[in-house]
Amino acid sequence: MRITLDSPAGAPQPANGHYSQVARVELAGGGALLYLSGQVADGVGLAEQSRGVFEAIDALLKAHGATLADVINIRTYLTDITGLPEYGAVRARYLTGTPPTSMTLEVSRLFKPEALIEIEVVAAVPAVRGPE
Repeated sequence: MRITLDSPAGAPQPANGHYSQVARVELAGGGALLYLSGQVADGVGLAEQSRGVFEAIDALLKAHGATLADVINIRTYLTDITGLPEYGAVRARYLTGTPPTSMTLEVSRLFKPEALIEIEVVAAVPAVRGPE
């Protein structure tokens, strides 16, 4: 098993440089699992921050040959759980296929004081098949 930790150029960089944005675990027979660090985004209000987070996740996945359709697990941390319907409406615009496994919980605060939401995901990248 090979594991690669990185923060891909052209994708959001770690807030403080003391962690990697993506852990890529290569699977036997091709394919990989991508574990993304929690993402936050600037913005006024939960909907704007949620959109920014999904855009950041999309950029990190694309840097590893994946898309939002490859997300198999999502963990969402909200500072106010009453915003769940607002977040859910944004999430539904980005995760349009079969819903991934999911966990959402309320936390008292996040590492960035103005952050209302943080999301981390796991994605499964299929093996690339050559011509048959």
